[in-house]
Amino acid sequence: MKKFLSVLLFIVLAGAAIKTLTGCISSPSHTTVDQAGKYPVKPNAIKNMFGINCYEWNFLNNPFNINDVSHIYDPKMDVIKSFTGVRHYMDWSKIEATQGNYTFNPTHDGGWNFDAIYEGCKKNGIEVLVCLKTCPQWLVNTYPPGERDNENVPAPYSLSHSDPASYILQAKAGFQFAARYGYNKKVDPALVKVDSKPRWTGDQVNQPQIGMGLVKYIECDNERDKWWKGKRAQQNGSEYAANLSAFYDGDKGKLGKGVGVKNADPNMQVVMTGLASANVQFVKDMVEWCKKNRGYKPDGSIDLCFDVINYHFAPNDHKEHANGQATRGIAPELSEAGETADGFVSLSNSLKQHPPVWITETCYDINPGSPQRAIAIGNERTAVETQGDWLLRAALLYNRHGIKRAFYYQLFDDNGSAVQYSTSGLADGKTLERRPAADYALQVTKLMGNYEYKATISQDPLVDVYQLGDKKMFVLMIPDEKGRTGHFMLDLGKAKTALVHNLQIGKSTMGSTPEATTNGKFDMYVTETPIFVEVQ
Repeated sequence: MKKFLSVLLFIVLAGAAIKTLTGCISSPSHTTVDQAGKYPVKPNAIKNMFGINCYEWNFLNNPFNINDVSHIYDPKMDVIKSFTGVRHYMDWSKIEATQGNYTFNPTHDGGWNFDAIYEGCKKNGIEVLVCLKTCPQWLVNTYPPGERDNENVPAPYSLSHSDPASYILQAKAGFQFAARYGYNKKVDPALVKVDSKPRWTGDQVNQPQIGMGLVKYIECDNERDKWWKGKRAQQNGSEYAANLSAFYDGDKGKLGKGVGVKNADPNMQVVMTGLASANVQFVKDMVEWCKKNRGYKPDGSIDLCFDVINYHFAPNDHKEHANGQATRGIAPELSEAGETADGFVSLSNSLKQHPPVWITETCYDINPGSPQRAIAIGNERTAVETQGDWLLRAALLYNRHGIKRAFYYQLFDDNGSAVQYSTSGLADGKTLERRPAADYALQVTKLMGNYEYKATISQDPLVDVYQLGDKKMFVLMIPDEKGRTGHFMLDLGKAKTALVHNLQIGKSTMGSTPEATTNGKFDMYVTETPIFVEVQ
């Protein structure tokens, strides 16, 4: 009997081992359901995972004519076109330098032409998320001299952080932005305001515009859970929900006309602030506030004041240290990135609206002294090459876990220092050359941008299956950071040929090599850099 059981156990284990080494789609080890296994995850095109964070000068600042900030500088736009989405960090002061006076082209703070930025993005098929952030100086000045900071809570000093009415000024700015750049051409012209006064003789003046159809998404401030700055700059979930209710629709219209994004364009999508803490409880507290203060819609759903859930996450080793201070970045699969994503996606799926979940900042530095640095791996990969590998694998991970959009932080370095996030750029700000991470985003989008994630059929090597109609693409990688390699036997059915696509640094497209199969099977050599296999 013992011998029989031993043989039976051997057969079972051997069968399991063979299963993990084949590419048979009929037996996935990870299907498209949320963490709890309750809700199906809608397929998502991989191109949605390649957004980038930018500033207006990343588009308009011409190094050969520093006085020209009104036209797109084409060499910079050529780099930005490597990405399918842009998150524009837009300081509130840019569009409202003085209270009640709105400017967009040119802005009276800096002279920027926002019309040109958004028109350029639309022309090139780049989706825009505008993050309206920070307080203008006229609002900052309501605080006592020792407490003035443009990242303070966006309400005048001494007003309650729990009252939507305290945030009416920001909500008015949201209305004006949505009226101009949204898609609703029926906004009452009497509510649309621009400062038409010239700054000097001969200065171009702002012209009112309605429904330009350039922006679909707007984010209400950035990282409002600023625990590191104290209460004058930090909001909890309930306080932020009150803020967001004003910004969303003027607190259901209670704050009057010309207030709130939805009252200018009902279809513009309001994205909640990207959470620095990646704390699901913050969003749960927002939902509870909406239950109590906004109630329910006729269909029984909670009347939420946001359309998209949003958080930030930078994979690193902080959990390995008692003080929580990271010393370096780590490979995304070795971090809690997947677990964190599952928490947000499960919360989304528990809500009747199923609001999509985005991650609008994720990054690795390349400075060897940064606590968020990518590492060189042996003699195989430099730090900048590892940055490319890990960011691409992060995009694949987030898509695997049900995140609908991802944005890398950021286009260019802030500076070359060892301060975290200072060297997270995906391109060189001086030469305008793409780094490997930008090469990879462009190459994957060109190869399979519209392909949708279907299943994961192996965990190590990691093998994802993507599909577009009848076409299939396998994406294979070793989820490690040691230079480890391996093999995987792909079962491609009746296909006689596999087309293997390899990422190429410094190129706009992948290299491609046809490989013959043996009875439809193909032994694929796998590395920590993702490899793509197309069924022919």
